[in-house]
Amino acid sequence: MSDTTTESSQTETAATENAPLTPEQIADLQKRAAKGDENWERLLRTTADFENFKKRAAREKTEAAQYATASVLAKILPVLDNFEMALAAAQNATGDKLASFQSGVTMIQQQLKSVLAESGLEEVDAAGKSFDPNFHEAVSEQESAEVAEGNVLQQLRKGYKHKERLLRPATVVVAKKPAEVSK
Repeated sequence: MSDTTTESSQTETAATENAPLTPEQIADLQKRAAKGDENWERLLRTTADFENFKKRAAREKTEAAQYATASVLAKILPVLDNFEMALAAAQNATGDKLASFQSGVTMIQQQLKSVLAESGLEEVDAAGKSFDPNFHEAVSEQESAEVAEGNVLQQLRKGYKHKERLLRPATVVVAKKPAEVSK
């Protein structure tokens, strides 16, 4: 664009800016101003709604975390009651009552495992399996001719996971090749 064309368009714009506005232009500007005010109010409402949503979501998340364990605890309470009854019975147990006591404690253990399994708890069974550092914690290595090197020789403590998330790794002893004896 040449300098003369630029100057003429600037002159026309200046002339238009200094000229009085027609009623149609005034009406158009008023419509635009009203639309701008409407959009501004909508933005303020939307911003306030979003802030309220964030606060409500944070509050609900906190409440969910606080009360998430309540249902599991309610399921465990009968198990706790049964343990207390078993301990009371154990004080008087002798002879064949002792076998009955052991049977009762085994049933309570199964009841507790059932409640925990319903809540998504799974045992990490490591015995005889290949060592996996994602699920097992090796505390030592032990020579073994019976178990292949790198496999779990002994599980010292069970591991647990909740759904797919590891809560506690299984504590294990890992097998290694026996050292060759010098002749």
